[in-house]
Amino acid sequence: MRLKNILIVVKDIERAKQFYHDLFGLEMILDNDGNMILTEGLVLQEEKYWKEFIGRAIIPENNSCELYFEEADIEGFIERLERYYPEVKYVNRLMMHSWEQKVIRFYDPDGNLIEVGTPM
Repeated sequence: MRLKNILIVVKDIERAKQFYHDLFGLEMILDNDGNMILTEGLVLQEEKYWKEFIGRAIIPENNSCELYFEEADIEGFIERLERYYPEVKYVNRLMMHSWEQKVIRFYDPDGNLIEVGTPM
């Protein structure tokens, strides 16, 4: 068995698709009307369908998991993030861990936590 995809819930699938394309270069592989597969195995699921499937409330910014990306030019990434999405909500701005990895954490427009770090 292997992990195939990671699914995140979004309110506006087109806005989310654009966000992940602008910042991470992800492209759409398949669009199944409210369920979109992007490159790198990220699946976007529209909130209205997800609520119907699980019968529970969606809790943005719940901080129970994150999407992790690596970027060697993290300062360039931050410039792109602030240029395209100046309203982004940060969890922490650029910081250095004790093991000398630079990281930044922020929420996507739907409250999904994202970390971008320099390669280890």
